[in-house]
Amino acid sequence: MLSRKCLWLYSSEDLTKIMIANARMYSVTPPVAALWRSLLAALLSDTGAAIEIVDHAPPAPIAELWRRPDKAAVFMCGLPYSLAAPQPEAVVAPVPSPAAYGGRSCYWSDIVVHADSPFGTIEDTFGHRLALTTPESQSGYAALLHALMSYAASAPLYREIIEPRFTPMGALTAVIEGKAEVAPLDSYAFALLSRHAPELTAKVRIILRTEPTPAPLLVASAPAAAVRDAFLAAHETPDVAALMDQLLLDRFAVPARSAYDALKERFLAMQAFWRRHPLAKTAHPLFGAELKTG
Repeated sequence: MLSRKCLWLYSSEDLTKIMIANARMYSVTPPVAALWRSLLAALLSDTGAAIEIVDHAPPAPIAELWRRPDKAAVFMCGLPYSLAAPQPEAVVAPVPSPAAYGGRSCYWSDIVVHADSPFGTIEDTFGHRLALTTPESQSGYAALLHALMSYAASAPLYREIIEPRFTPMGALTAVIEGKAEVAPLDSYAFALLSRHAPELTAKVRIILRTEPTPAPLLVASAPAAAVRDAFLAAHETPDVAALMDQLLLDRFAVPARSAYDALKERFLAMQAFWRRHPLAKTAHPLFGAELKTG
C-alpha cells in the first residue's frame, strides 16, 4: 500500500522514474511507522525525484524489498548488505541520539528476559527457550550467536529455538507471552519501543548487550547524491529535527564501507563455527542456515 508520494524527476531523461522509500526495519509500532513516513516525505520532497513511500509489512519477506531495483532510500540490515553481490548503493546510516551510542552510527543486541524471571545472566538462560528472528538479521540472529561462541562447550545451551520471529516486536512479545525465556532485540528498535510503547518494554529486562556493530543503513539501487545530501542536512531543519527527536535520531552519517566488510568476515566465521557444533543439528536449523542474498 502506498502511503505518500513525492515527485522527483530522476534524471535529465524525458521519462519520470518512480523510486521507493521504506523504513520497515524501524517501524516498530503503527505510530512510529507514521513518524517514519512523515520524516521520509519531508526529506525526499525537495530532492528532485519521484519517490513513493511504500509499506512492505510482515509477513512479506523483507529480503524481497531489498532485492527491488527501484530503491531510493530503503533501510537494510548491515549483515545482508555486507554479503550482497552486487551491493546496493549505500546512502546514509542513522546516528541514534541516546547517550549510549556516543554519537556513533552503530547498534547492538539487547538480550532480554521477562522482568519477573529469575535470570540475571546469559548463563542462567541456558537449557531454556530462545527466540531468534531470521538468518537475515544481525541484531536478531547473528549478534547473539557470535556472543554464544564462547559458551559453546556449555550443554545444552538452549533446549529449543522457537519458530523465527520476523520483527523485534515479535521477539519481544515472545518473551512477554512466555513462548521463550530469552531473545535478542535490535538496540535502536528497543529504544524506540521504550519511548513509544513503554508498557511493553517495562515487562522485560536486559541481561546482556552484545558488542556494537555498524548500524543498518539506507540503500539505493543507484547513486543518489541528492537523497544523501537531504539526509545529511536533515537535523538542520527545525520541522525535520522535531521528527528526528521523536525517532531518537541525532543525525544521519555517511556509512563506512570497511565496517560492513568486517561484519561480513565476522558472520562467516560465526557461521562456520556453528555448523561444526551439535546445536546446529539438534536445536534448530537456523544455527546452520545459509543466508541468501541477491
